[in-house]
Amino acid sequence: MDISKRHFLTGCGTLIAGISIYSVAKELAGSEAGASVDQTQTIKYAMVHDENLCIGCNACEQACRDVNNVPDGVSRVVINRTGPFGEYPDQSYRFSRKSCQHCEDAPCVKVCPTGAAYIDPDTGIVGVNQDKCVGCQYCIAACPYQVRFINPVTQTADKCDFCRETQLKQGKQPACVEACPTHALVFGNIRDPESELVKTLKSKPTYRAKTDLGTRPKLFHVPTIDGEIVL
Repeated sequence: MDISKRHFLTGCGTLIAGISIYSVAKELAGSEAGASVDQTQTIKYAMVHDENLCIGCNACEQACRDVNNVPDGVSRVVINRTGPFGEYPDQSYRFSRKSCQHCEDAPCVKVCPTGAAYIDPDTGIVGVNQDKCVGCQYCIAACPYQVRFINPVTQTADKCDFCRETQLKQGKQPACVEACPTHALVFGNIRDPESELVKTLKSKPTYRAKTDLGTRPKLFHVPTIDGEIVL
């Protein structure tokens, strides 16, 4: 991609990001009509995956597996590779993250008959209470992102919880964030205007998956620009 085209797209992206972050912040703060959200909540965690910085090394997936004792055969986070695009030698790939979206209006929580699927009121993280889970798989069927699974060891529903029970308890970032060699992942409090997360959302164009469903996901993606790694 030539320099002028890249600068043009980057400039447009910055403008779009500046316009869109206000509506996103309003939505996730629960200020949209009909939203029932605790306005006193000061922490609401979210994540950004920058597809331009991701190299598909799967360090995030392995770190998640090690830290959270995820058994072989299942995974809390997957990096999907599509491509190649273009003609050799000018070919590129796209790397996209698939994991729990930590929806504000989570379908999995709505259908769970035992209350095992829940949204943590202190962090906004969608969690699973293994003591309450009966393995009915209603949540798996309801999730439009297909990111839940039955843990073959515990026989209960499982998925990404932003390392709430491991890394976050120790005051650390999620394992995937710490392991990423290109800093393609940004995690933080979307309610904090000074957080790196909010600064990233303000400076880069992002998209979220299946927003038309009204789930209000908190996993953001910076779209690929011609498959390049933009440092």
